[in-house]
Parts: sequence; C-alpha cells; structure tokens
Amino acid sequence: MTTVAVLGAGAWGTAIACHLSARAASKPQVTLWARDFAQADALAASSENVRYLPGVMLPSQIAVTADLAVAARASVLLVAVPITALPALAQRLAATGTRAPLVWLAKGFVPAPTLDAGVALAHQVIAPMWPAPVGVASGPSFAEEVARGLPTALTVAATDAALAAQVAALLRGDTLRAYESDDIAGVEVGGAIKNVLAIAAGASDGLGFGHNARAALITRGLAETGRLSEALGGHRESLMGLAGLGDLVLTCTGNLSRNRRVGLGLAEGKTLPAILADLGHVAEGVAAARAARVLAARHGVAMPICEAVDRVLHEHLSPRVAVMELLRREPRSESN
Repeated sequence: MTTVAVLGAGAWGTAIACHLSARAASKPQVTLWARDFAQADALAASSENVRYLPGVMLPSQIAVTADLAVAARASVLLVAVPITALPALAQRLAATGTRAPLVWLAKGFVPAPTLDAGVALAHQVIAPMWPAPVGVASGPSFAEEVARGLPTALTVAATDAALAAQVAALLRGDTLRAYESDDIAGVEVGGAIKNVLAIAAGASDGLGFGHNARAALITRGLAETGRLSEALGGHRESLMGLAGLGDLVLTCTGNLSRNRRVGLGLAEGKTLPAILADLGHVAEGVAAARAARVLAARHGVAMPICEAVDRVLHEHLSPRVAVMELLRREPRSESN
C-alpha cells in the first residue's frame, strides 16, 4: 500500500488528507503532520480541524502526528505549509534521511539568497538539495470545497515525468480529477501570480469598477503571467490550463479567496496589517507581489498590474490611483 504524509494541518493540508483517505481511488495510508503536539492532540481528540476547516470531520483512518520523523517514513511527501515555510521544512525533512519524492501544494515564491534576484520558484531552490524528484500540485481548488467532496481538477508537474504521473494517479478519485504537466516552471508561476492578480480584482470590485474591469484585469494579468513564465523557463500554453487560467478565474471571482478579500479590504481603506489580522490565514499574494516585481525587473519583463499591487500593498499607493495609472498607460499591441 502507498503511504502518504501530508505535512501541514492547515485548511489545505487537512482537506487533501481527507480527500486521499476517503475518496482517492488509490486508497493510500495517510498521515497528517501538525506543526506541534498541541495541534496534533486537538485534531486527534476532536476529529475536526476547528480552527482552519470547521465542520469537516477527519476520517478515522488518518493518523495524526507532530513527529516529523514519523511522517518522513511515508513513500510520498505532500507539503501543504505556506510557501515561505517550504525551504526550512524541506531541510528538516532531508535531515531525517528520507529519500521519498517531495511535492508541495503551496503557491508563491521562496527566498533564494544565493541567486541574483533573491527570490525564485520553489523547484529552483528545493530540487538541487533534495535526493529524489520534486513536484507541485496546483489548480483551482478551494480547500473547503475539496474537503466537502465537490468536483475539483488539479495539475501535477514535477522534475520527473514518472513522479507527475504517480502523484496525479494518487490524487484521482471520486470528485477530483488530476492531470499531468511537464512544465513545472509554468505551473508554479501560474499559481504564484494568480494570488497577486486576485488582490487587484478584489480592489477593483471593492471600488465598484464593475465586471468589465475585472475581466480586463484577469485577461491582461494572464498576459503578464505568461511573460514571466517564459522568462523563468515555462511555457505560455501551460497558463491556458488549470494552473493558469483556471486558478486565476477562481481566485479573482470566488468569495472564498483570501487574496481577493485582501483587495476588498484595501478598497475599503483598511490597513494591510488590519486586513491580515482579520483574515486569520496566510494571503500568499502579499509576498508574491513584491517577488514578482523583483523578478520582472531582473528579467526585463513588463508586469504593470503586479507592480501596481505591490505599490498599493507596500508603498501606500491608493487603490483608486493605481487603477487610474493603469488606465493611463500608453496603448500597445494586445499580444505584448
């Protein structure tokens, strides 16, 4: 039997553990790793993630632990911690001696002190230090809906085609479809930038700019994403799929989107610290906006929407002024 450790007992980690245990056709043995023993004990005692995924009961066959060495014995490691915590957790896992493939579910960029830009896609940092293939699962997937067994489709990309196929097969079952991709860079870029664009869409909606403006933001944002993907070694065509357009539409329009809610709060005039405190969850687009701006400058890529979002978040630019500045930009060919 395949053994799977889901590392990170937040909403997404809990949801994917529930899916694997209850609905995946492969019926793997699942261990859910929590960050500390108090959280693990609470999950085991209540069979519910009261803080992050209330109302969803954990199947009894899920083993909950806070012992990383125990989790690392699994044959497949699925990491569901926030993207900024991924490199440190990967180092801790590597120290256990595991040689299992590592696949993350988080979206964004990671610190890369040894690279010129200082930030990078996760596989660029993790793959060189990991003793087995690595990969990413991405796509339009709110944790609450996955946990409830609502229809969902994901894309899995990896540094090795066999790993992408293995994990896609592992995830498939009942209400979840999983597809394989050979474009790990494109899949990661799509997952990272859609969160930045969701902040822009939320701000636009909060300011009352209407459906036309939101559609334009999604479309032009996708063009920005494609330019950065190519610069980082990905393929534009990958962004027409689940990890690009699919995830972008969901995050920009769905009310469960944390990043969209950040934009709505900014439009109301709330401060970023107050918005994040009310949210109670990580909004990956906040850090991704700065990383995208840095990478765009490093590679000479035009990303005006992402730059505007970063200025609103970190330089106190008014959301309304940011939109007006975007509208005043010099027109160019739509293909650029």
